Amino acid sequence: MQVNPLDQLNDVVIPQSVSWWPLSYPMWGVIVIVLALVASGVWLLYRRQQFLKAKKEAIRLSQSQDNPQILHTLLKRLVKHYYGEVAASRYGKEWLALQAKLTRVELTQQELDSLYAPTQTPELSKKLALAISTFKVKERIDV
Repeated sequence: MQVNPLDQLNDVVIPQSVSWWPLSYPMWGVIVIVLALVASGVWLLYRRQQFLKAKKEAIRLSQSQDNPQILHTLLKRLVKHYYGEVAASRYGKEWLALQAKLTRVELTQQELDSLYAPTQTPELSKKLALAISTFKVKERIDV
């Protein structure tokens, strides 16, 4: 008698599906790392926003001002906030050099002296407003 080879086959048993809970240790590690990265990213973004808050406020104030003396005071306050009192207390050619380095807006000694003249030019107001908006907050000044 001849045996049919198909009769010798066993049924295929499908394994039961594996539950997704509880998570494995590597998966918990991935979750912790992702949460730590997201939290540190949010924290860094918050710190950056706080760091740039003074510059944003100065730009906002400079857009509503036409008085060069007030704009120059805002620029001095920005330098004091980001670079300290020593940098903000510079005057004359030292101040002009520092201001040019931090803003890339060239002011002359005559323009600086005209701040205290009875009449000021509107071009000076525009230059100072541009200097405030292009102020660099991460420049090394002691090199």
